[in-house]
Amino acid sequence: MLYREALNKALDEVMAIDDTVVTLGEDVGLYGGSFRVTEGLVEKYGEERVIDTPIAELSIVGNAVGMAIGGLRPVAEIMTGNFSLLAFDQIINHMAKLHYMSNGKVILPMVVRFPQGVSKQLAAQHSESYEQMLCSVPGLRVLSVCDVNYAYHALKYAILSNDPFVFIEHELLYNKKGEVNFEEQLDPFKARIVKEGEDITIISYLKMVDDVMQSVPAIESALNCSCEVIDLCSLNPIDYETLAASIKKTSRLVMVEEDHKTGGFGSQVVAWAAEEMFYELDAAPLRLAGADVSIPYNRTLELASIPTPDSIAQEIIAWGRKNDV
Repeated sequence: MLYREALNKALDEVMAIDDTVVTLGEDVGLYGGSFRVTEGLVEKYGEERVIDTPIAELSIVGNAVGMAIGGLRPVAEIMTGNFSLLAFDQIINHMAKLHYMSNGKVILPMVVRFPQGVSKQLAAQHSESYEQMLCSVPGLRVLSVCDVNYAYHALKYAILSNDPFVFIEHELLYNKKGEVNFEEQLDPFKARIVKEGEDITIISYLKMVDDVMQSVPAIESALNCSCEVIDLCSLNPIDYETLAASIKKTSRLVMVEEDHKTGGFGSQVVAWAAEEMFYELDAAPLRLAGADVSIPYNRTLELASIPTPDSIAQEIIAWGRKNDV
């Protein structure tokens, strides 16, 4: 099924078994969601559980916080990551902190989900990535979704959990096709080994995982090596155990992300590796990330501002030759 269909099925199944689950956001009802994730749900569950809201992200998440405190399990959809900034007060000061500040008396079983990242010519105000800010806030679980099977299982897990989750998707993945194993007991906090290898560990998340996989044949051919590719899946917490096992095997680390390089999320992974895995590494880690520029509208410049399969291959090949891979 498609990525968006997997998310839709997860929502549908959970809403069918638990009438405290509601979803709210701009156009989630009659329109079926900006990316069709909530398509068909209002016909099944009605406008009291599939709620079209005004264009007011602070209100969407604020209402979801109140719903969670009141005993519901809200899933708040924000149309794109940039617009989540308008709701950061609710996400950071309330959603993330009320459980702690109430000494555990307030439970917030809620999910805020949105797509982010560079799509195709949506320009600077619709193309950003904010996982680095969200993951720095204690109290939030942050998941990032590349795989169709993971999308289905992780969203169900997040909705049924008693913790507040931020569920990050990517605009260019909604029509991605994949198999879903409905019987699988998937741990959403465990990193996914997309491809096993012996010589280089390449870590990524969201759409960059697919771009890395496109670059791997060229890398392996040029360097006569094998690459292990890991999808982080969970950004907070990070499955460092899986990353450590891979680095011990390969002794080399590459981190690939779409976010801007300065202050980007990948710096956390590389810092951890430098602090905890220093003596396992045979070369300095390589971090590939977006340029420190606002995302351009022009398609040529847009692609030049982020890693692409070609640039990923070129950078890793040059780094590998320098470090005797």
